[in-house]
Order: sequence, then structure tokens, then C-alpha cells
Amino acid sequence: MLHLRPFVGRSTLRVLLLATASFAVAGGLVPATAADAAPVDQAAATAFRSDRLSVEVVGSGPDVVLIPGLASSREVWRSLATRLSATHRVHLVQLAGFAGEPWSHGDGPFVAPEVAELARYIETAGLRRPAVIGHSMGGLSGLLLAQAHPERVGRLMIVDALPFYSALFGPTVTADQARPFAVQAAAAMVAADEATFRAQQTQAAQGLARDPAMRELMVDWSMASDRRAVAAALTDVMTTDARPGLAAMTTPVTALYAVDADGGPPPALAQTLWEREYATLPGVRLVQVDGSRHFIMADQPARFAQVVDQFLAD
Repeated sequence: MLHLRPFVGRSTLRVLLLATASFAVAGGLVPATAADAAPVDQAAATAFRSDRLSVEVVGSGPDVVLIPGLASSREVWRSLATRLSATHRVHLVQLAGFAGEPWSHGDGPFVAPEVAELARYIETAGLRRPAVIGHSMGGLSGLLLAQAHPERVGRLMIVDALPFYSALFGPTVTADQARPFAVQAAAAMVAADEATFRAQQTQAAQGLARDPAMRELMVDWSMASDRRAVAAALTDVMTTDARPGLAAMTTPVTALYAVDADGGPPPALAQTLWEREYATLPGVRLVQVDGSRHFIMADQPARFAQVVDQFLAD
């Protein structure tokens, strides 16, 4: 495992999934409406083919794209997607290499090609500036997508993810400094035998969710993932710093972050970290979710649903 000591203290290394969510509303962009969604080519969305991701589409109405995090299944969003499908067209993304989805790219790269394919999907399916919600690495992906293709993202919700994951290890850590530790962690992950890896994932799950059912799913998804894909994604996450692009962003962003006095991120420390790391993003709205660990949607489903509804209505 890594020898870096996380800045947030109790975060275990498989905090690969980071913790941060942002709900920001930068001025000037017009919210997505049913009229915006109407011309979407459903056949194009269904027929989209990629070796980086697949997409399941449910419901009808304004478009919402849901991106899961590291080693996670699209099923992490199932409850939200089912609820939103009555009023929205929901695009559930599954990333290649995770939770049983095939992987054919060896040891990388992961994040940049995935973001490029997300942009291609939005264009191919004819989506008009959809709302994008991403958890953990999915939140970072959404942030990079909005920076590279601002015309394709109407608004963004980041669920428990920072613009630079390795800022968890200290405010002055750089991507170059984090790289050898990322490489070390990735190599250890790939080399671990099945029993050791399962034990590591089971232990890590305790710190990432309070909900027992979600903990079990997390372990199942990790064990079904291609470890080369997870290792490549982890390396990219630890060495990707999206902070330099924050100041120029115009996409409305909401960032949720979890706090849990009982074994999770301490409130004061989490608030300080999130405010510092998102300080240069114009109009960002930071939303603290109490009594939750990294998987906010499972630990605080009612509060999460409330924030999502507000995000989509604004």
C-alpha cells in the first residue's frame, strides 16, 4: 500500500474513490428543459458503441448523465435513475473494466480516453447540454468533461470528489510528487492474490459507506473488475490535477461532500479541504452532507434526492 499519509487522516487508500461533491451554479447558462431534450435521437443513444463505456437509457424528458466511480457499477445509480425516469431521460454510464464490463486496454491510460468517449456519446446521441452527475472518479470525469467540452455540459454535480485527489495528502503535493506513490499502489493492487485483494476491499468498504448493503456491493464490484483497469484508473486519478482549469469554467457546478463524525470525514476538516480545493471555481455551490461516508447516495438517500432535485430544478 501507499506510504503517503492522507491529509484527511482516516481515509483508507481505497479512498481511490475520493470524497467530494459540488453543487455550483455559475451564472449565464440556461437550464435544460423538456424542449431541449425532445430532439434526442434515442436510436443513436442505444446504438452507441465504445470499448471504453456503455450506456443504458431509461425514461424521457430532460437529459441526465450518471457516471459511477472507481470500480463501481452503474447500479450505484439505479434507485436515482428509477425515480428520475418518470420526468427525465437518464443515461446510466458503465465504464469499461469495472464491475464485469470488459476491458481491452492493458495498463492504461484510463481517464482521458474515457472523458473523450463521454463527449463523443453526448454528441452522437444528440444530447443538448445535459445535466451530468458523477460520483468520485465519475465526478472528476465530469469536471474534466466540462473543462474540455463546456458546450456539451449544461450543469454538473460532483459527488464527493476533489479536483485533485492527491490534495488529500497535503496542500502542497503536486501530481509529479504523487506519481511514484500512484505507480506503487497500482502495482501492489495488480500483484495481490484474490484472498488478499478481497480482504483489502472489505476493509476499505467500512470507511467508504455506512450502509452494509452498499459495502457488500462495493466488494462484489471490485472483485468483478479487471484489476489492470482499476490500477490504470487509480494512477490517473492520483496524478490528474484539474485545478488549473477551474477559474475559466462557466458550467454551473454543485459539489457534495460527505462528513461523518462517527468514523468518516470530520466536518471541520472536510469543509476546509473542499473550500480550499474549489476556491477558484466561479459560482461553485458546496453542499455538506452530514452522517455520510463516500457513498452519499446510499448513506443519506433522502438528503441526496433532495439535493439532486434542487440541482435539476435550478
